[in-house]
Amino acid sequence: MTGFQVLGNILWILFGGLLSALCWFLAGCVCCITIIGIPVGLQCFKFAKLALCPFGRIIYYGNMSSGSVLLNVLWILLCGIELAVASAMMGIICCLTIIGIPFGLQHFKFAALALMPFGAEIREGGGR
Repeated sequence: MTGFQVLGNILWILFGGLLSALCWFLAGCVCCITIIGIPVGLQCFKFAKLALCPFGRIIYYGNMSSGSVLLNVLWILLCGIELAVASAMMGIICCLTIIGIPFGLQHFKFAALALMPFGAEIREGGGR
């Protein structure tokens, strides 16, 4: 990780990253209440970790099997819309200032992720 990415991740936590991570963590806890929801909850915990340190990582959408599509549809109906709207709202608020645009773009990345978390893979690299 470069110095700019480390600084971006530190500032990210102040500009909504901690709130985003908490939302993903709470969604994971709710999903883990039932045994059948544990795989969904584990996915949420993975993205909560990503929400604490998103700069220097990219999300690759490539493993779209029929199981992933089915889980994404169920996810959107249960928790996805709320997380996507929250991330999009935070992204709009951050983008209202020039300084907050990089953080707003991260929030938009999480809004897209909130709509299709299954089949998504986190990879190192990438400036945003």
